[in-house]
Amino acid sequence: MGVLVEGPESATLEHVVLDRDGVAVPVTHARPDGMPVAGIVLHPDIMGNRDLFDDMALRLATHGFAVACVEPFARVAAAEREAAEPVARMGWIPALDDANQLGDLEAAANYLMVHDDVSSVGLLGFCMGGCYVFKSAHSEWFDRAVAFYGMVVLPEGWRGPAVAEPLATLADACPTLAIFGSADTYTPAADIEALRSAWQRRSDCEIIVIDGAEHGFVHAPERPAHRPDDAARLWQRTLEWLRP
Repeated sequence: MGVLVEGPESATLEHVVLDRDGVAVPVTHARPDGMPVAGIVLHPDIMGNRDLFDDMALRLATHGFAVACVEPFARVAAAEREAAEPVARMGWIPALDDANQLGDLEAAANYLMVHDDVSSVGLLGFCMGGCYVFKSAHSEWFDRAVAFYGMVVLPEGWRGPAVAEPLATLADACPTLAIFGSADTYTPAADIEALRSAWQRRSDCEIIVIDGAEHGFVHAPERPAHRPDDAARLWQRTLEWLRP
């Protein structure tokens, strides 16, 4: 299947809500039954928090991590979120405020530090979430990051007055692993080369490009683009990168 395999520890999962200046931000929280080795703030793809990411958070917890998966569209009414398809959700992106998005991720990191007593927090995201990993990895709250097929340059339809370009802060990112597919139209070769230029003096950052892989080839096994052998290998690399 190429999913993240379960680790050796038992783990539990719950759904909590963070109060962000009066906005209720839904968060999936998972942790091992023992003491976590570190925290992971997880940013899902454009379809947001759902069963796929509950399962992912729980599996990450069996590898010893405390995990907080944040709903990216917390400021959209819950009923509207639940009914919206990808095209509608893409239309919401230009209206986002990156200060809110980063603040939600930092609040999730704080939650893990307080509730799970972790001193180190990593950042992990997929698709839209990978894009926000790129835009948030400079924050002092995060010690390391992994971005799966995140947009290095914003698609034209995603630009808005409070939506920043990922490249604006990527040179200052924490140690970050960026994973792409060479056939992903959202991350053309020129964009990946722009990221290489931004990281040319960063020996602690790494880019992996999988030849022939399309967008979303790792995290959702039901997708036609899924590549199980690559996914299994890259999940192992992700666990190694995020472990202190």
